Amino acid sequence: MASIASEITIGYQGEPGAYSEEALHATFPTATPRAFRTLRHAFHRVADQTVEFALVPVENSQAGSVLETYDLLLEYRALVVAEVALQVDHCLLVVPGAQRAQLKRVLSHPQALAQCEAFIVREGLEPIPVYDTAGGARQVQQEARPDQAAIAGRRAAELYGLTIDAERIQTVQENITRFFLISRRGPRRPRPPRIKRPRYGKKTSLVCAVPNEPGALHRLLACFNEFGVNLSKLESRPRRDPPWEYLFYLDLDGGRSEKPVAAALRAARHATTFLQVLGTYARALPLSAPPKRRSRKRRSPAEP
Repeated sequence: MASIASEITIGYQGEPGAYSEEALHATFPTATPRAFRTLRHAFHRVADQTVEFALVPVENSQAGSVLETYDLLLEYRALVVAEVALQVDHCLLVVPGAQRAQLKRVLSHPQALAQCEAFIVREGLEPIPVYDTAGGARQVQQEARPDQAAIAGRRAAELYGLTIDAERIQTVQENITRFFLISRRGPRRPRPPRIKRPRYGKKTSLVCAVPNEPGALHRLLACFNEFGVNLSKLESRPRRDPPWEYLFYLDLDGGRSEKPVAAALRAARHATTFLQVLGTYARALPLSAPPKRRSRKRRSPAEP
């Protein structure tokens, strides 16, 4: 997959070698990446125009939605301008010379640990959550403990000079993460980078709230059924104010300018107390995974 993205800076959460950075590098190879420790940092730097865009994870095919991303999309009124999907293959990374029998602990992001739970249990390892997969790899490199491993990708192994002890250790082999490319709203918002790829149609994401009364959600969903608009996702999240009420995040098949979607959205505004379109974007298919390499192949250190 190629793209045109010159003279732009795209933020992401994590260290160099994180899956977000891998997806960014593969989709927007000419953009300047900017690492941030947390998702909130990435959203905030888009809002204050430190970076033009940020690439943020929104859903994994095994672990489900990244709930913090959904909350921040609404809090910062971010605009979704593109979707990226990455085939994620988790590797067990160790310091050079370490043996599997020595391992006692494994470090990674909580979602990666959850996606590799069967392997972790089978190997009798203690899962240690850290804020980022690549951050865990960096910690393993820095501490150089032969009893400690990280779960991260091949790119992290290359960047931090670690050995790949095992590959594709996720419990379910088809492991895909969706990302949103977000920008700020407004008339002077930056032009989204173009992505050269086959056309598979468009999707529209929105967030809304309905009255807290019987049949309210049914009336909302009927708006899309009436105009033949398919819902590919429906997610509920607690509303911060008032408590014990909920927001609904929806993904629709089709662009908001298409007649059935536009008509359904007009009807939905009458069935909701609040509705905000998060964005319309081209549907993404997963980026191809890199060719499989032999396990335990040594990597030469590289500058992050």
